[in-house]
Amino acid sequence: MPETQLKPAGRVLLISGANRGIGKAIAERLYADGYYLSLAARDVESLAPLLSEMDSARAMACCYDAKDRDAAPAWVRDTHERFGRIDGVINNAGIMHKFRLDDTDESALDEMWEVNVKGPLRVIRAALPELRAAGAGRIVNIVSLSGKRIKGEEFGGYGMSKHAAMALTHAVRYAGWDDGIRTTAICPGYVATDMTASASTPQTDMTQPESTAHVVSMMLGLPNPVSVVEVPVNCILEPLM
Repeated sequence: MPETQLKPAGRVLLISGANRGIGKAIAERLYADGYYLSLAARDVESLAPLLSEMDSARAMACCYDAKDRDAAPAWVRDTHERFGRIDGVINNAGIMHKFRLDDTDESALDEMWEVNVKGPLRVIRAALPELRAAGAGRIVNIVSLSGKRIKGEEFGGYGMSKHAAMALTHAVRYAGWDDGIRTTAICPGYVATDMTASASTPQTDMTQPESTAHVVSMMLGLPNPVSVVEVPVNCILEPLM
């Protein structure tokens, strides 16, 4: 493919966790860019306000629970039946629990592993045949700077899951390269969403969801010979590994 920016017209994207926060901002930006969207959330009704602002010919809603191993294949199947193709996946859905290494109750860690690692893995695996057929498939994983460093002991478990999500991104980069699939991990620090409402940094000083969506848009438009596998995004000055 020539080294020219990919055009969104006719391209179909899957976006998980699209009902609020970063996911909602991504959906709004990519719809404005001209993409066709398959938007997913655990509570599909929560997508109704967003869909009401979109043309039903270009947007659909699906129920997707990252902890349900059958949810990803169903989402991909329903999207393909509706639009006839899939060109990209944005894995945005994620959760954060506090988990220390000396915690003997591993239920919080297990849930983060299920949602933050296995969830994206299952969506990617289900969508791979369509992405390969596209010739310029795109996968964007919203990871976190916690995939590159650990922010304190109580967030060790969260960091473990996000480091694994980063490893998944690199593994998929190898798996899809020859078929034109390009994979990017976007790693934001503090973003002004519900998840960071109790942080010491004022939300007015945080990266805004719309800015993260802008980065996603840029990554989707890059041609195959321009592969960017990691994009760290921060609102404060801190050391990174």
